Amino acid sequence: MEHVKAIRRFTVRPVLPDPLRPLSDLARNLRWSWHTETRDLFQSVDPQGWRAVGGDPVRLLGTVSAARLDELARDRRFLRRLSAAADDLDDYVRGRRWYQAREAEGASLPAAVAYFSPEFGITAALPQYSGGLGILAGDHLKAASDLGVPLIGVGLLYRHGYFRQTLSRDGWQQEHYPVLDPNELPLALLREADGTPSRVVLSLPGGRLLHAHVRQAQVGRVPLLMLDSDVEENGPGEREVTDRLYGGGSEHRLLQEMLLGIGGVRAVRAYCRLTGRPAPEVFHTNEGHAGFLGLERIRELAAAGLDFDGALEAVRAGTVFTTHTPVPAGIDRFDRELVARHFDEGGELPGVPVDRILQLGTESYPGGEPNLFNMAVMGLRLAQRANGVSTLHGRVSREMFAGLWPGFDPDEVPITSVTNGVHAPTWVAPEVFRIGARRIGAGRAEDALTVGGSERWDALADISDAEIWDLRRVLRERLVLEVRQRLHASWRQRGAGAAELGWIDSVLDPDVLTIGFARRVPSYKRLTLMLRDRDRLMDLLLHPERPVQIVVAGKAHPADDGGKRLVQELVRFSDDPRVRHRLVFLPDYGMAMAQNLYPGCDVWLNNPLRPLEACGTSGMKAALNGCLNLSVLDGWWDEWFGPDFGWAIPTADGDGGSGAIDAERRDDIEATALYDLIEQQVTPRFYDRGTGGLPGRWIEMVRQTLVTLGPKVLAGRMVREYVERLYTPAAEAHRALDSTTARELAAWKARVRDAWPQVSVGHVEAVAEPATVNGTAELGSALGLRVRVTLGGLQPDDVEVQAVAGRVDSDDAIADAHTFPLKPAGNADLDGSWVYEGPLALDRTGPFGYTVRILPAHRLLATGADLGLVALPTEATGEGAGVLMR
Repeated sequence: MEHVKAIRRFTVRPVLPDPLRPLSDLARNLRWSWHTETRDLFQSVDPQGWRAVGGDPVRLLGTVSAARLDELARDRRFLRRLSAAADDLDDYVRGRRWYQAREAEGASLPAAVAYFSPEFGITAALPQYSGGLGILAGDHLKAASDLGVPLIGVGLLYRHGYFRQTLSRDGWQQEHYPVLDPNELPLALLREADGTPSRVVLSLPGGRLLHAHVRQAQVGRVPLLMLDSDVEENGPGEREVTDRLYGGGSEHRLLQEMLLGIGGVRAVRAYCRLTGRPAPEVFHTNEGHAGFLGLERIRELAAAGLDFDGALEAVRAGTVFTTHTPVPAGIDRFDRELVARHFDEGGELPGVPVDRILQLGTESYPGGEPNLFNMAVMGLRLAQRANGVSTLHGRVSREMFAGLWPGFDPDEVPITSVTNGVHAPTWVAPEVFRIGARRIGAGRAEDALTVGGSERWDALADISDAEIWDLRRVLRERLVLEVRQRLHASWRQRGAGAAELGWIDSVLDPDVLTIGFARRVPSYKRLTLMLRDRDRLMDLLLHPERPVQIVVAGKAHPADDGGKRLVQELVRFSDDPRVRHRLVFLPDYGMAMAQNLYPGCDVWLNNPLRPLEACGTSGMKAALNGCLNLSVLDGWWDEWFGPDFGWAIPTADGDGGSGAIDAERRDDIEATALYDLIEQQVTPRFYDRGTGGLPGRWIEMVRQTLVTLGPKVLAGRMVREYVERLYTPAAEAHRALDSTTARELAAWKARVRDAWPQVSVGHVEAVAEPATVNGTAELGSALGLRVRVTLGGLQPDDVEVQAVAGRVDSDDAIADAHTFPLKPAGNADLDGSWVYEGPLALDRTGPFGYTVRILPAHRLLATGADLGLVALPTEATGEGAGVLMR
């Protein structure tokens, strides 16, 4: 009977005795993944079993013996702890939090927000993430829960998750796709009132149907709806739509994204209908993968009698789009014919014209590929509000997508930025939390980590040097032990015998400066930059007085052989007996590893090609644990770097435009700069011991990291910014656009677009000269402008006429521009032209210039650039359009 395969598997669970019933609720709410007391409670149920199931309460309860459960049911001390944990969860889920306090103050906040993402990293027990995008989405949900934001998460349930990574004997990455049984995961099926599973159905070409069940994870207060196509009603091809994250060919990805966007909206509607939760007023698209959600909402409005253009306006008003990629290659693009086939006759979204759908995703700008359907372009066209994920990435995104707003400088492209944050209770080591709790109390410390809001954590400024140094050693020592365990398992898996592995017991040293580097392995993150000069790296690792040790982890995408070669190159170097005790590569980087890796490192290394890192949140998680950042000025580090708490690796070209210098030479220069920093600044500071054998200057940098960076890098700060800057204005715009108003706005836009070719700036003149000294205009004086404009059948209410002024360069290009509104003086002339007048303040010194422009204006536009239309002066506009001051 060896190796007989079961044709079906299911999990048999013990029935919990009545006094232990609350354990089930505690296990099913993923708040345990960031709530230490709840995890401690589960660990005490069966400490050995807890380790065996990797700290997963649902699997633990499936393995505990009935005898042990009976014993616990009679253990009064355990029952008191259980009751306290259950009451605490109830208070957390139902109590008033930051959002409810804002509502009580009269803030007009959204009734609910739906947040769509292709992946969510909440806990290692629910492996539905590949990297930063998913971890960010998970942190967004957790922070929303802590703040009381009425968010509904929407994603897919991948039966194989993302791959598990192992290494071959010669260091080549190997992928394994474990089968996940939804019944062993902390999920519940969404069911109709009669108990049958709630279903979402999509129509596919050729009369096929794609069915999906909706499985719900509870993330604190926030439900996460995950669509699962592995159901009996589907044929084999359809069952595999949700097989794995970022796998399969083009059509497979398209079906996943249709299920996420279109099916996701239908899942939200079913959830709200069945639970009585308010319908979302705002839909947040986390990256382009979920962009089809806007089309499904257009279909809903079309079915209710609204025409396409009116429906488009209504949908845009309540949609927020976040882009995470700084490179066009990171965006999903599909063949137009493939998209057309899925939305044509007999396909999905009846009543929505296929040519209008295709128009939304067309790259209709210089350099675009008109035969491709671009998901980010559609996402931006379907959203009135958009953002990048750090200040620098916002700038990169405005340049990258500027073609969608012709006539506007990149800095006026309507893409803002909200810098990412990380969920502190998930990523802060308990020992670090306890230091804060001892200073200000556990309740205030928890608030500081979740809600945030303070500029600095000054309560941490008076921690003694000895306390900080002891903490750092405890965390480093824990990492060393974990690295040895993981390395041992990896070498056994690579085929080494136990007798060969004695050396692993002396890998890493808890008193040596420890550098961490862990992330996905696309080429731009430059995993192997540290290997550029191997002799120099060896000298750093093996220095007799100031040695360095490095822990590296990361997965290459299964289809990225270039990335796999980088992994292999690093693994082969780390296999060298001369350095293997100082440099280790740990396979299968994921949340469980990360939670000990960030706190255990002294320095967090990040050396991407600037400006290709959108944010780089791993360095934030490290900072929250008192680990110092050593990074290229990219992503969040570009924004918040300070020499008091970290180091900036110089880049080989000032602005970071990746084509400005030969790539090989650039890597040489930046690797040399990295070695110099470690050798001349980082290691001396770590090993420079003063009173009591403590490195005083190093400890001060750790203290500054906690005090200054701590409150900035919080996901609580990030989600509050989303609520205040994006969700609330989107909800207000959504409410302002009922079907009548949406039709009127769409008709107004059509009228403006038709008339725009006739709109022009005519004569521009200065009618009141500024105060001058020796012929030079004085700062603070004003220039009076008079402009003649033609509005081509539009009225002054339809436009805004502006003077745009600022410093000018040698080519008369205006930088850092300010705008000054001009007002109509009287009525239109007989020839239909209007005169506009107004003052222009000379508000800065140096070479100064101005121009005049006309923009469409309507109270329901989020920005003057909304339509991408602008009228500027021609060459012959009169002497007033010149440069005023040199």
